[in-house]
Amino acid sequence: MNRFEYEITRHSADSFGRVVYFCSEEGSCGIGEIPAEEPQALVDLMNERGLDGWELIQLLFGRDGVLACWKRRLAEESPT
Repeated sequence: MNRFEYEITRHSADSFGRVVYFCSEEGSCGIGEIPAEEPQALVDLMNERGLDGWELIQLLFGRDGVLACWKRRLAEESPT
């Protein structure tokens, strides 16, 4: 049976310079005018965590930054 562990990490808006996805004060949401290097900051974060076996489940964006939800498979225990 597969077993997993989970982790949630916080990343401030300063980590990205500008949050990759944002909503206006009026409530409209969109990609907007995002500098080309901003998506790369998110890719770098995912690749860094992926090297340690973590899989991104979901990103939650807010005014102050991003919450990232991760999971990774636990090592199988050998039968005794």
